[in-house]
Amino acid sequence: MIKQPNVILGNDELLVTMGRKGDILGLFYPRRDHAQHVEESVACIHTGEKLLWTNDNDWHCIQNYIEDTNIVSTKLYHDSGIRISILDLVHPDVPVLIRRFKVQSQQKISGKFFYYSNFNVGETSKKNSGFCDTEARLLVQYWQNYYIGIHSLPEFTEWQIGKAMDTIWWANSKYDMEDGKLQGNKEDIGNINNAAGWDLELEADGANEFVILIGAASSRNLLYKRMHELSKLPLEHIFEKTREHWVMWLSKKHVLKMPGIEGYENLRQELFSAYNRALLMLYLLNDREYGSFVAAPEFDSNFEKCGGYGFCWNRDTSEVVLALKHSGYPEYCDMFFKWCIQTQLPNGSWFQRYWLNGDIAPSWGNFDYSTQIDETGYTLHSMDIYYRTLEGLTKAEFLDEVWVSILRAAEYLMKRTKSGIHESCMDLWETYYGIFTYTNASIYAGLMGASHLAEENGESGMARRWKKRAEFIKQATIDRFWLQEGYFAKGIINEKLDKTLDASILGAYIPFGMLSPKDPVEKDMILFMIENIQKKLSVPINESYGIRRYENDSYIDGNPWIVTTLWLSKAMFALALDMPQEKIMFAPTHEIPQEKEDSHTEKVRELTDGGIQFLKWALAGATSTGLLPEQVDKSTGKPAWAIPLGWSGSLMLDNVLLLDKLCRKKAGNTTES
Repeated sequence: MIKQPNVILGNDELLVTMGRKGDILGLFYPRRDHAQHVEESVACIHTGEKLLWTNDNDWHCIQNYIEDTNIVSTKLYHDSGIRISILDLVHPDVPVLIRRFKVQSQQKISGKFFYYSNFNVGETSKKNSGFCDTEARLLVQYWQNYYIGIHSLPEFTEWQIGKAMDTIWWANSKYDMEDGKLQGNKEDIGNINNAAGWDLELEADGANEFVILIGAASSRNLLYKRMHELSKLPLEHIFEKTREHWVMWLSKKHVLKMPGIEGYENLRQELFSAYNRALLMLYLLNDREYGSFVAAPEFDSNFEKCGGYGFCWNRDTSEVVLALKHSGYPEYCDMFFKWCIQTQLPNGSWFQRYWLNGDIAPSWGNFDYSTQIDETGYTLHSMDIYYRTLEGLTKAEFLDEVWVSILRAAEYLMKRTKSGIHESCMDLWETYYGIFTYTNASIYAGLMGASHLAEENGESGMARRWKKRAEFIKQATIDRFWLQEGYFAKGIINEKLDKTLDASILGAYIPFGMLSPKDPVEKDMILFMIENIQKKLSVPINESYGIRRYENDSYIDGNPWIVTTLWLSKAMFALALDMPQEKIMFAPTHEIPQEKEDSHTEKVRELTDGGIQFLKWALAGATSTGLLPEQVDKSTGKPAWAIPLGWSGSLMLDNVLLLDKLCRKKAGNTTES
């Protein structure tokens, strides 16, 4: 079943995904990739006559994050006059989700408040056990060394440990609530569900509050200890501790200024918020023990419509850790590259994707022809980029630590590129087998990075050899794939040149630097690519244009992607920074003075304004809470598919930082704060 969240929250051990109305979609513990312990977890109200499930269509909702935190506020409004405010937070140090429900009504209600859960503890519906400890007032489901428990304030007065597959009302907790009373079965085994109940007595405009704690642990004793200790603390204390945790973490970020965005004052604040949200979101996708990242919280665990997203790809994560480094968080690079040393395959390459602990994940990249060589190229490239930011002893120690890994990876790339272009493999979209512009560009960048690191390590001969191959790859890619129409071909598929325009060809400039704007011919090539991608891959939606992956893309209806759109804006901003310009403030096109401007200044203005429009489009495609998806539905303009996608978040960071740098440069302030 596809479960696309509107918010995520968590701490180092627990990741929770939720729908727009506060229903829990995923409960990942102790890692972001495993195990996912919940099938359904949601509140409901028995009015005395019927059940009102809080995730039904009858409720109107407003959901947002508390500013600069991963604390969630959800407000629900029912046509009957009932209002529910939900405050959700995960304690920063303990894997416990704390949910405060405040129920109000315009009319008197004498009924029940129920909280229902169908936990598949250990990611299985089989062989679970469940019990209700009536003394500790704790509902527990467990399987092997996974324990999930529910405690509440005030303590629940009714309960049911039920059989999820049984449709008999007195056995299944979900049906047991329909008559407004739970039967009180204390334990059972198999496919288990559970429910807890409280009396709900509301006068007109009165309010009842219920605080529910959902905790995870590796043993029964540890679960009891956690729930007991947290239940003794005031909610205000926990809220403030959690808020301070997120605010303090954000305080380490690179500070933005963005001076002189005339005509874009509202956008400036929106970008500041998007920058913070991307940072907070990426924290939640990271495994603090191993340094790896899930691409997105898993939402298709049975691979019904895709191959799943709850894994670590070297390509995506290389982009993420570099963006975090530039944003003020270098520790993520250090941890991830140590992880890369451990996960590198015997032949020097990296696999398609991994579990967060470094084990090989389910894959269709098990053979030479189906591997993704760009994973290895990007990893080498990102190691070099990170190395260039280091200083002193730290720099020397990093090179010493990664050198053997670099040597093995570079030699792997040498073996796969003897003809000047790579041997057949799978493309970055995991769709086609062949030879691709993007992959060649990633190999070029990987070998150039390895060459630089070899030179730094005193291996001049090796450095020259790798650099020579990189230059050979660049020339061969230009000779064989550059089209007179003004863009690179997608590649060679089925031994034929495929002239399909693919947004990934931008990789030849950003991030891989195979083309340089310092060379007049190559600068024109970059401009031609940007123009053609805008012309041929734009999809009109949300009062602007998003960029789809490639012509005739049919995956999930060929929606435009946040990633491809932010690639384009990033290329525009980067090119604007690389071009000569006068010290002038940029403004929307309608405010440009009529005086004849320098041609370079005009081009810089055009690139900057174009990049801003695509950046605004990406912001418009986010969830109501600011999370960036993988795609935007081309019919509705709403977030689509993987939500949130770490790759999208990292590119938002890149774009905001580039625009900040561009604004400072235009304002005549070239110094970084």
